Amino acid sequence: MTLITRRNFGLGAAAATLSACSNGIGTNGAATIDARVDSTLSYMYSRYPGTRDLMLKSAGMLVMPLITEVGLGFGGAYGRGALRIGQTTVDYYSAASASAGLQLGGQQYSHVLFFMTEEALMDFRQSSGWAAGADMEYALNDQGENIRAETTTSLAPVIAVVFGQAGFRVGATLEGTKYTRVLP
Repeated sequence: MTLITRRNFGLGAAAATLSACSNGIGTNGAATIDARVDSTLSYMYSRYPGTRDLMLKSAGMLVMPLITEVGLGFGGAYGRGALRIGQTTVDYYSAASASAGLQLGGQQYSHVLFFMTEEALMDFRQSSGWAAGADMEYALNDQGENIRAETTTSLAPVIAVVFGQAGFRVGATLEGTKYTRVLP
């Protein structure tokens, strides 16, 4: 015989309510993601003008408006965004990462992956889950002019621009990120 207490009943009801809130049926998830992508791109272009040239040279770009990352020994990060070819959203993706090592804290940031070749873009779109690899170059500097110089001289097939960091996270970790196509 199981004993149902008020606490167990309350926890069960809360869990059921929260799981129902994440149900994507009848939501405007795509419109929300697209609005966040537009806002992120406007911010990036105004703060880092060289990224506009990068966008014009790219075959497509994956825009992740908000990635939330936390860690205490083990860590993780998650965010959702959109793949754009030209000015058109063609797919929606999630980014999930896991890390292990000496780490503490949490942060949020935005990032955009620029696919500089048609081949890199097709590899990304045809994979069931694409992991960030050694053929990707990061432009992390907070100075707009430096990002322009780094990205316009790069020969990497994928360039990641990370910006808008907020929060505090320190450590040395091994980390991997996987991008997966999702329904908004």
